[in-house]
Amino acid sequence: MSNLLYYIAIILIILWLIGYLGYNVGSIIHVLLVIAIISIILRLIRGRGI
Repeated sequence: MSNLLYYIAIILIILWLIGYLGYNVGSIIHVLLVIAIISIILRLIRGRGI
């Protein structure tokens, strides 16, 4: 399960970068970034590291 969260976080960060650099979609991009950061923080709290 934790690997799944890690992969989702990476995908969301990549989507955020594409959206931030390539398109001006609005606040949805920043919501994706927040979700990705929360996933990474949860992974770190659980002690598995990145």
